[in-house]
Amino acid sequence: MIQTVLKRDGRVVGFNEEKIKAAIRKAMLTTELGEDEGLIHKITDRIALTGAEQMTVEDIQDRVEVELMKSPRKEVAKKYIAYRDQRNIARRAKTRDIFLEIIEAKSNDITRENANMNAESPAGMMMKFASETTKPFVDDYLLSAEARDAVRNGYIHIHDKDYYPTKSLTCVQHPLDNILRDGFIAGHGESRPAKRIETASVIACISLETAQNEMHGGQAIPAFDFYLAPYVRSSFIEEVKNLENLYGQDFSDLYDIELKDYITEPLDGLTGKDRVLRHAINRTVSRVHQAMEAFIHNMNTIHSRGGNQVVFSSINYGTDTSAEGRCIIRELLNSTYEGVGNGATAIFPIQIWKKKRGVSYLPEDPNYDLYQLACKVTARRFFPNFVNLDATFNQHEKWNVEDPKRYLYEVATMGCRTRVFENRFGEKTSVGRGNLSFTTINIVRLALECRNIVDEKERVEAFFRKLDSVLELTARQLCDRYEFQKTALAKQFPLVMSKLWNESGKLDSTDTIEPVIKHGTLGIGFIGLAECLVALTGKHHGESDSSQQLGLRIVSHMRSRANEFSEKYDHNFSILATPAEGLSGKFTTKDRKTYGVIEGITDKIYYTNSNHVPVYYHCSPRHKAKIEAPYHELTRGGHIFYVEIDGDATHNPQAVCDIVDLMDKHNIGYCSVNHNRNRCMSCGYEDASENLEECPKCHSHAIDRLQRITGYLVGTTDRWNNAKLAELNDRVVHK
Repeated sequence: MIQTVLKRDGRVVGFNEEKIKAAIRKAMLTTELGEDEGLIHKITDRIALTGAEQMTVEDIQDRVEVELMKSPRKEVAKKYIAYRDQRNIARRAKTRDIFLEIIEAKSNDITRENANMNAESPAGMMMKFASETTKPFVDDYLLSAEARDAVRNGYIHIHDKDYYPTKSLTCVQHPLDNILRDGFIAGHGESRPAKRIETASVIACISLETAQNEMHGGQAIPAFDFYLAPYVRSSFIEEVKNLENLYGQDFSDLYDIELKDYITEPLDGLTGKDRVLRHAINRTVSRVHQAMEAFIHNMNTIHSRGGNQVVFSSINYGTDTSAEGRCIIRELLNSTYEGVGNGATAIFPIQIWKKKRGVSYLPEDPNYDLYQLACKVTARRFFPNFVNLDATFNQHEKWNVEDPKRYLYEVATMGCRTRVFENRFGEKTSVGRGNLSFTTINIVRLALECRNIVDEKERVEAFFRKLDSVLELTARQLCDRYEFQKTALAKQFPLVMSKLWNESGKLDSTDTIEPVIKHGTLGIGFIGLAECLVALTGKHHGESDSSQQLGLRIVSHMRSRANEFSEKYDHNFSILATPAEGLSGKFTTKDRKTYGVIEGITDKIYYTNSNHVPVYYHCSPRHKAKIEAPYHELTRGGHIFYVEIDGDATHNPQAVCDIVDLMDKHNIGYCSVNHNRNRCMSCGYEDASENLEECPKCHSHAIDRLQRITGYLVGTTDRWNNAKLAELNDRVVHK
């Protein structure tokens, strides 16, 4: 006898025989003979009494078809089958409409969910087809009922939900030295150990590209300068040996000669070994420059994910003070400044300068000259961004300037802002670790639900009760996903789970990844602090001290709860200042339907990213830094501080230095600088003039703005979704 029914969305409900009767009756009424109440009851009773204790909706409908076909009313069976098919088509109508929009290359928020994905290419279309059909599967079969309801009602957003069934992880900081030293085998190909700088550069690209196909998030190299420095020396030695062959002399005493720097200088007036040494240095610098040029070019042209998207890559550098490390840094920056192709700004990799007092920031520091060069490059090319190793929460007690592997104790960041450092299961480090998955909470909706409570104290306390409930739900959802991810086999991620992830080397190919992914983090993000505060207090944190205090209380509370979850579930939970791109307008759309357009809250089609001061709020860089800085210590899963500066920054690198000084003064963890940059989409010409409408080089009118969408650049705003475009147009200069 049937007791319960398993619905299509995974819910289990009590059996209701009236639904069977109604469906048969509806089919009968479309025939000439009309309804037969006796037959309806007979068929319904037979199915109810002979069915299993729990049946699916589809199984019950199949039984109805069989019973009708066995009855004298076979014409009813045909009508019932036709009606059932129509209902199935109706259920699939939304998917059909989405597919048609993809097929017709329509420009909308579905096809422009990720600005670095070309959804118009065949591979991009396949990715979108897969993505849009996978998400409902996740909702119906992989999420708990409470998580599914929270998503549908706009309380949480599960990032990279389409990758959920793959069990893939989000991101990882590559220990590139392992690969360069030992080579690797991943899938069908393999790479031998590197011997020269050109090979090291290519292997770095291959590592990033290969891992991108095994993960759903970004890829990063935490110490690009340290990792590639040995191959500068080996290439130098190779150049000396070439000269030995040319001159027929032994110059082996130059192999390990101590060099202060690798600087190209003329050979004029030099003889003997001095000339040999200078020639070898010059040739080495040239090779390093070409290798860095190739690296940048490859990272902007090599596609991953089925040939659909360039690798979402980041590299950290700046603290290697050796002559070889400095050579890597200098030529990387020089190549970046020159641009790619016809001089275009490189979109990837995201470059991140490691700012460290005593090393790479102050005038007396050994890498100060390179820091100044970095600011000059940023003023023209947006990159590098800057990570502050002097921030109190980015420091490591084991860091020692004399340690050749001090990069193991330096925080590195990646992508839009992801930060991984603290680890309850081992040494605090960024290397060989990454985020497993993250979910964002719509704190604006929680505030809107409390908005009509007259007493502000009661309103705020009601908000915190709701916040606690959603935080606990989010923690459970992330743990559920972790339990699913940990069942993956190491062989599913040939490179990541053999060479990249911490302790992965001890896994056999058929082992699950459970023993090693504990080193990753589970991120709880939030969006719209500004709008949340307006709903609770009437003002956002940029314009009110009391709102700022409440904002800090909210995020501090989230941080405290994350710490509790870490203890309760024995995971590395962290709070993330969510970089909303595709998400930027999703919550707002749902909240507008429920609450209407409310000034300062839902009157824009986007919510403000995480804890940022609203992009349209006029304030100075100093004020913005003062407001946003305290949140960086609280959001250790990732954060970013950015400033919009006025006019052409190309000839004003000091403006960039001033922003980095704000980082140092206010204990900011990570920052970037935005400025005006026009790009001709026809020939690639770039400049920083205001309101450029015609390219002075090719006279095309296809002029676009090169801009940062969250923490990364996008070559054209044509692929931005509507919410991010609206936010871009609202951005004001901070001065």
